[in-house]
Amino acid sequence: MPSLAVIGHPVAHSRSPDMQTAALAELGLAGEWTYGALDVAPADFEVTVAELAAAGDYAGVNVTVPHKAAALAMADEKSPAAAAIGAANTLSFRDGRILADNTDAGGLLASLPRSFAGEPVLVLGAGGAARAAIWALVEDGARVDVWNRTAARGEAVAAELGARAVAGPDPADYALIVNTTAVGLAGEDTFEALPLAPDSFTEGQTVLDMVYTEEPSALLTAAAAAGATVVDGLEMLVQQGALSLRIWTGEEPSLEAMRTAVRR
Repeated sequence: MPSLAVIGHPVAHSRSPDMQTAALAELGLAGEWTYGALDVAPADFEVTVAELAAAGDYAGVNVTVPHKAAALAMADEKSPAAAAIGAANTLSFRDGRILADNTDAGGLLASLPRSFAGEPVLVLGAGGAARAAIWALVEDGARVDVWNRTAARGEAVAAELGARAVAGPDPADYALIVNTTAVGLAGEDTFEALPLAPDSFTEGQTVLDMVYTEEPSALLTAAAAAGATVVDGLEMLVQQGALSLRIWTGEEPSLEAMRTAVRR
């Protein structure tokens, strides 16, 4: 029976096990495949993944914070997207070898209501999720600006991925705003930590917040009140998870079954 899992630290909050289990059931694979969660500290990550790959019981794993860069570094083969982004969120194990992919990029684009090619886009953050978002949007033809709390890091990531770093962005200037930071997850004031204000959104904008909580985030609540189109982190979780499942099983999972599972 092939096993799958999400690896992170911490990982107990992840909705991926429920989501992927529902998708496997819809595909008729629940009796053959399982999907769980593995809480692995950074010091143990490389050894754990190597053991999973060698044992033969696991077909692959999703990788979440804080392991995405380490996952890429230990891969025997890397997809072009994962190599360009510099992070992997999907590992496949084949004959003891580790193959790295990044479905965050494709998941982000699939979550959006349309392409933003040729339009100004603001990405908040410069971590692994931000790298995937920046790369995907630049590849899609958007004009991407990057803001990060640590300016030097934002500048480095933007320069590497073909974007532009900005210190004081005006949210009204952008057709799309993507928050890749964890701001809001622990209940902190979103509008103190990010270069945004509750009244800084405009009708016609799209705002995507990768943070997902039980209730809509403060960021999305304010954006929706202004008439913006909003996309939450659960939709991106579904889209990237579906791409991972396709890689492992070769099957087309039900997005609706996955959406229902993550929103219970």
